[in-house]
Amino acid sequence: MGHVLIDQEGKPVFAASTGRMEWNHTGSWRYMRPRYENKLPPCTQGCPTHEKIPQYFAQVKRGDYRGAWEIILEDNPLPGVCGRVCYHPCEDVCNRGEFDERIAINALERFVADQNLDRRYPASFRQPSNGVNIAIVGSGPAGLSAAYQLARRGTAVTIFEAAAEPGGMLRLGIPEYRLPRHILDKEIHDIQSLGVEIRTGQRLGTDITLEDLQNRFDAVILALGAYRGRAVDLPGRHLKGVRSALDFLRELNTHQPVDLPERVTVIGGGNTAIDAARSARRLGADVTILYRRSRTEMPAVREEIEAALEEGIDLKECCTPVEVLGDESVRGLRWIKTRLGEPDDSGRRRPIPIPGSEAVLETGAVLLAIGELPELESLPALGTTGSRIAVNDHYQTNLEGVYACGDVADGPVGTVVDAIATGKATALAVLHSLLDQKPAANQPPVVTYDQINLDYFRHQSRPALPHLDVRDAVQSFTEVNQTLSPDTAEQEAVRCFSCGTCIECDLCLIYCPDVAITRGSNGVPYVINYDFCKGCGVCVEECPREAMTFEEELSCTN
Repeated sequence: MGHVLIDQEGKPVFAASTGRMEWNHTGSWRYMRPRYENKLPPCTQGCPTHEKIPQYFAQVKRGDYRGAWEIILEDNPLPGVCGRVCYHPCEDVCNRGEFDERIAINALERFVADQNLDRRYPASFRQPSNGVNIAIVGSGPAGLSAAYQLARRGTAVTIFEAAAEPGGMLRLGIPEYRLPRHILDKEIHDIQSLGVEIRTGQRLGTDITLEDLQNRFDAVILALGAYRGRAVDLPGRHLKGVRSALDFLRELNTHQPVDLPERVTVIGGGNTAIDAARSARRLGADVTILYRRSRTEMPAVREEIEAALEEGIDLKECCTPVEVLGDESVRGLRWIKTRLGEPDDSGRRRPIPIPGSEAVLETGAVLLAIGELPELESLPALGTTGSRIAVNDHYQTNLEGVYACGDVADGPVGTVVDAIATGKATALAVLHSLLDQKPAANQPPVVTYDQINLDYFRHQSRPALPHLDVRDAVQSFTEVNQTLSPDTAEQEAVRCFSCGTCIECDLCLIYCPDVAITRGSNGVPYVINYDFCKGCGVCVEECPREAMTFEEELSCTN
């Protein structure tokens, strides 16, 4: 071992230069080059609308809730709605889930929206007029999303809605305990503030025709939704008390009188089935859900299934109805147990009845929630795929200038966020066609868990999400889930890895042995002085979130 020379004060003695080293351009030694490159976080890729999640989390950490809201609004005009009813596929792919627990992205989106309930869009949100005039039929999530993306880019938009109020299935199909109407109204009014005109009481085929819209507008977007309950071949289905769960929810949500018997059975396993069951429970009924597959195959949001069970709703898995019993009115339901066989066309395992396993369930009403279909009788000229309008990759139908999106169109269906995503994509496709506005460039690579530098993170639990006590929840239609506190929201935003996104943590600057990295300006976080960067790669290696790239010098230009 060597010996360290110590001076009279006990301090180590070492050689040091007092001169400056700007003359020594050590960058000439380099054959590898680091550069900053924000990559795609898996949550953004997993979000159907591609919300910039780490970017708005960064604003939450700073307490800039308006800034966070405006970042979300670039892709989704309904964050208050989605923060309550989205099935949050972003969380399913969160890298943090492999480290400890997934980030509560959905709860943070709701938090940001709720911090901006008294705010309106800034004037900069609407670009000057582009001279294009578009008609949209339907004011559900797809129609509202398309209208928003068009209007903020200077397009004149008129929405035609058959119902008395806008919102589509958001208003007619989702109960208030999940989506309070003042949240929906606020976000619809925000969209209208961009100049979007909404004409209610305008039913296609009765009050307006597609041909008329084609003559008056530069393009037509059909966002009609799916409001008709799927028919079922079930003996006894015509008895009094058998009805569509969607019709039941529509009457309830439009404040029509709803009379339910003491016992109610819901057939189905999707979100409509869960909404109908939990609503009937709030009206005082003893509710049973009958689903022909197992709970793991249920398409409903898992948190909604768990909430239904907590509220005392009985779930009978692997059971399929055989016959509704009664004379004029329902008095019971015969069902049979099933086992799961090979996957069917949906990719889920096919339910197969088990002989000799029949039983009878006493019930006074049967609500059918086995899927919804669009009403296309007024659109005979449109090509269809199955029960939906056929569209190409740009959401164009077989009629020139006519587009379709949301549940009425072939493609991803059944959820609010998928409808919002197709509305956004359709709006951009229309502008591309009419104004030759180019689509976005190819996306960067997605950051995987093994690319995260875990040395800079500590294990921390996901926060418990606040909600009403179940005993209070079933007594009314008061909203069940509650908003995070500011402290909890900011702590959860800090817990995010911010995969692939530079958050200006300064680690690259601190660890650079050549002092070749300095803070930038005008929106550029850092600048690398390649005259002094030797290409050691320390900055890239230490970056906690894969927001830098290390590549051969020959592939770069100074």
